Amino acid sequence: MALSVAAVDKVAFEYGNSAGAADVKRYGATATIDWGAKWLQTEHWFLSGYWEGGVNFWDSNPGTTGNDSLVDVSVTPVLRWQRVADNGFAPFLELGVGAHGFTETKIENKDFDIAFAFGSHIGGGIRLGDQGRYEFLYRFQHLSNASLGDRNPGINFHLFQFGYRF
Repeated sequence: MALSVAAVDKVAFEYGNSAGAADVKRYGATATIDWGAKWLQTEHWFLSGYWEGGVNFWDSNPGTTGNDSLVDVSVTPVLRWQRVADNGFAPFLELGVGAHGFTETKIENKDFDIAFAFGSHIGGGIRLGDQGRYEFLYRFQHLSNASLGDRNPGINFHLFQFGYRF
């Protein structure tokens, strides 16, 4: 896929909590570059996509691993089914699968074995304001090393994001 413009189209701030037995908080920022394409376009809806790069800080208790924090850097292609943002209100659904690199392999009671994971997410949200400049998004994300390491405990997150489109 060719990018029409190699400029950042949106920046966002993210907060999340792990789901399940782990108690990990996640804080971060993302930047996106739209692909500039509209597929399966109808009068009010279309499929589009973008690249998302992110940096997140995970914070927890030391637990059995002895580590209470790590930094996660990610790159994810995302597909989004959305309404045209012509009336100041545009709902959307999205999904993405990307790559994550960690500064540590352990946090709280999780031992990921390797400092790499695949991250998959499904989410939904709304774009508001003039040309849909403001964006509120919820994601459910699963991270797993796909058994590339000896252990593959995985971790899930509930994530909330606020973004601004340029």
